Amino acid sequence: MPHTASRHLAEGPRVGIRPFTHEDGAEFTARARESRDLHHPWLFPPGTAEAYTAYARGLIEDPAKAGFLVCEKDGGGIAGFININNIVHGAFRSGALGYGAFAHAAGRGLMREGLDLVIGYAFGPMRLHRLEINVQPRNTASIALARACGFRLEGFSPDMLFVDGAWRDHERWALTAEMRA
Repeated sequence: MPHTASRHLAEGPRVGIRPFTHEDGAEFTARARESRDLHHPWLFPPGTAEAYTAYARGLIEDPAKAGFLVCEKDGGGIAGFININNIVHGAFRSGALGYGAFAHAAGRGLMREGLDLVIGYAFGPMRLHRLEINVQPRNTASIALARACGFRLEGFSPDMLFVDGAWRDHERWALTAEMRA
């Protein structure tokens, strides 16, 4: 099931990151369906071939987005995903991160390693200066990951994003290239 044809953009001891491909659809959607309980009510990755095709197309074709699969080096299986959305260049050079671990990989430190790799790639080859993560206050796992990777809490936004049928409050976490140096 793992797709190993693509080379990693960056590698750590246990994972590598690489772009989404259309060929990843079957594995990604199977993992998403297996992980529904883990993800609910925070995020809803595509669980069907049609939904994956549209999702991946947006990440591959939209210059304001970049999608990365976190893949285990031992076997190449997809452990999770990290997307940079709302990428703005020029004087802002910023993007908003979204991510999710798949259930089989949760709690193993793979997403921490993957997020560190994406941050390095964003501040390196992508030439971004600032990354933001917007997290619902009760999503303790996501907040722990942001904190572990050096993000700082910058504020609170009531009714910020429409998630799971309602406008949800979010904490805003951010990291700049200087904080990472």
